[in-house]
Amino acid sequence: MKKYLNISLIYAVAAMAGGVFYREFTKYNDFTGVTALGKVHGHLFLLGMVMFLIVALFASHNDLQQFKTFRVFLGVYNIGVSLTAVMLLVRGVTQVLNLPLSAGASAAISGIAGIGHILLGAGIILLLVTLKKTEKSEA
Repeated sequence: MKKYLNISLIYAVAAMAGGVFYREFTKYNDFTGVTALGKVHGHLFLLGMVMFLIVALFASHNDLQQFKTFRVFLGVYNIGVSLTAVMLLVRGVTQVLNLPLSAGASAAISGIAGIGHILLGAGIILLLVTLKKTEKSEA
């Protein structure tokens, strides 16, 4: 359980840093529009911190590590959250700085963010499968 609380804490700190960066970077560049930077904070808090608080609660009653689906979830999900947050950061910085992107570069940013979201979805499914397995092993 301690491991998942530590992961949650890391995501909380990253979320706060993302929020501060969003506020200060847009203020420094006199940017007043909507940007993807504003979503980094929320994604890291909800998908990172809150998810691992929930995982910690389940781990306090079940040995989740015994299931391969859970071990795969940890890797896939953390990569997905990180990839999504980094690409939101990249997209947001290009928006604030009004950098001209080629169609290919813009598509690459969107595509990589999409891969991050796909990994998030796969991770959530792996977690749900694991939780179903814990219910079966208790019966």
